[in-house]
Amino acid sequence: MLDDAEAKELDRLWDELLFIAQEPLELEDVYEQILDYASQDRPDLVKRFTPLKPAIVGRAEAFRKRLVEVEPRHVDAVVALAGRGFRRPLAAGEESRLRGLYATLRKKDVPHEDAIRAMLAHVLVAPDFLYKIETAGPGTEAMPVSDYELATRLSYFLWSSMPDAELLAAAETGRLRDPEVLKSQARRMLAAPAARRLAEEFGTQWLHVHGFSTLDEKNAELFPTFAGLRADMEEETVRFLEDFFRNDRSILALIDADHTFLNERLAKHYGIAGVKGDAWRRVDGVRKHGRGSILGLAATLSTQAGASRTSPILRGNWLYETILGEKLPKPPKDVPQLAETVPSGRSERQLIAMHSENAACAKCHRRIDPFGFALEEFDAIGRLRTTDAAGKPLDMKATLPDGAMLDGQASVRAYLLGPRRDQFVRLFCRKLLGYALGRGVQLSDEPLLEEMAARLAAADYRISVAIDAILASPQFRMIRGREAADDTT
Repeated sequence: MLDDAEAKELDRLWDELLFIAQEPLELEDVYEQILDYASQDRPDLVKRFTPLKPAIVGRAEAFRKRLVEVEPRHVDAVVALAGRGFRRPLAAGEESRLRGLYATLRKKDVPHEDAIRAMLAHVLVAPDFLYKIETAGPGTEAMPVSDYELATRLSYFLWSSMPDAELLAAAETGRLRDPEVLKSQARRMLAAPAARRLAEEFGTQWLHVHGFSTLDEKNAELFPTFAGLRADMEEETVRFLEDFFRNDRSILALIDADHTFLNERLAKHYGIAGVKGDAWRRVDGVRKHGRGSILGLAATLSTQAGASRTSPILRGNWLYETILGEKLPKPPKDVPQLAETVPSGRSERQLIAMHSENAACAKCHRRIDPFGFALEEFDAIGRLRTTDAAGKPLDMKATLPDGAMLDGQASVRAYLLGPRRDQFVRLFCRKLLGYALGRGVQLSDEPLLEEMAARLAAADYRISVAIDAILASPQFRMIRGREAADDTT
């Protein structure tokens, strides 16, 4: 049933299994035990089993010989692994020390497998494996990073992992320094399945929903379906963001998209018909259900809510600080916590109004509460609703300090894409730049952020434009001298 290539691959896999199980040696040991037992009580079995001995012992001896013959290949494999792990070719001294470690251990009668384990441990605790080490020049002058360092920067930016063979090959030939080659590699990597990690590591941390599937803060009596939906809610978020990066969508689509990714369970949670089965698929026309935006993801709505009720304060603060990048002063120390449940006879909005009466609190609440009130059409686990937890009609109308009127999620979308569009885009660029560089954004990065914003506005805000600007920047391609001042802001 197999062609030649498939048969060869199957033989290779069986051969690997043979080295793991060491079946010829195990069979020889079992044979000797059976023969020893039979010699005491079953001479008839001794007579029957004795002719098998040459084949069993001969096969074991051949396997032992083969184990010795392949020992150098195991050493070579660890050396090659070190090169991959260090994300660059090993220096002559590094390779000789690694091989020397093995030779020294073998001279001390350490078994081959234990010596290989020691080599692996040496690689896995090496600073060059554990850290992305880059060589900075003396003084304050910036200098280009090496080709391999550039490959590492790109790979950990887009894939959160070490460079693959193609990227390392481009670094080896020195072609990666070419801006067009670097851009081409980025396009290839963004189109690959590994680009999902950019959504997982950057996207979910930006939205404050990283590790959402482990969230266990909802009242199980009030929300019995939540625990079974957490993983689906997180997966929707990752797939939405992955699609954004891999298909070069507009940054504005994060707010204004009319699609999301659903399976039957999550679609039922949202009240969206026509989605059957466990398979995930893109579903369009979901804006009418309050979906298609980071504002309508169950993960973001659930995270910014309490265990038993919604929290306009949490949702408003998330929008104000995480999405718009505004800063609020720390709340006064003597501010009492809101009750987890709404007192009888009052609405959630009235509860918050009582909490915000303190003048010291009001200056912050008037900035964040309107956003939260406008999202009150979603309950604590992200479902659309028409009444609050007490059965009272929802009041989503609110006025921001700048006079803008809000009333429901659609108005928040319009506000973010209208008067606050540039602020939203700039903050997103700031977060993406900091993630790409692996450090806090500094005062010296402001011109790059201005350039990114200008280029995005001229190109329909496509995410590839922001990524290209980062890759072409001195910040990404160069490293400052060891004595350069830190101007982190």
